[in-house]
Amino acid sequence: EAVRWYRLAADQGFADAQFNLGVLYANGLGVPRDEAEAVRWYRLAADQGFADAQSNLGYMYANGLGVPRDEVEAVRWYRLAADQGLALAQYNLGYVYVNGEGVPRDEAEGVRWYRLAADQGLADAQSNLGYVYANGIGVSRDFVLAYMWASLAIIHEPTEIAITQDLIRDLQQEMTSEQISESQQLAREWLETHPLDGN
Repeated sequence: EAVRWYRLAADQGFADAQFNLGVLYANGLGVPRDEAEAVRWYRLAADQGFADAQSNLGYMYANGLGVPRDEVEAVRWYRLAADQGLALAQYNLGYVYVNGEGVPRDEAEGVRWYRLAADQGLADAQSNLGYVYANGIGVSRDFVLAYMWASLAIIHEPTEIAITQDLIRDLQQEMTSEQISESQQLAREWLETHPLDGN
């Protein structure tokens, strides 16, 4: 029943309904899974400036789902959504810059995009910031900031705990108790200015 209502609205040009149809087709929810059909609906919404659709279309291109794999096209769509402030697109843009996928490798630019997403509470971006600070990728190596961001990732997304917990355990072996305390204080201060919002 939901598919029928989404289709009625999507056929009238409502971007949110077009996006939702894309999600249904991409995941086979209430309709047969059809990645090409998902791309079609995402594109219709994305062409109207719908950030979530732009981000998902970027993902489809990055992974060759329903379209030939095209990292440059993925970056284009991620950037459109990231420029609208969509945290997931900012995270994905950070990833492509750090790894040089579809753009020349620019680790500092990748860290900048991770930070924008992390400041919105996106746990994956916070975890990746922990990693880049721990390893000096695009930033000066800083165990205090690495520990802070990894701790925030666990607070925001406890299901991400395994890989981030390993990072924290590794950091604890390298840090003094004073550094750990400083990290914990920085995390508390960050949380005071960035309340948990369910991300």
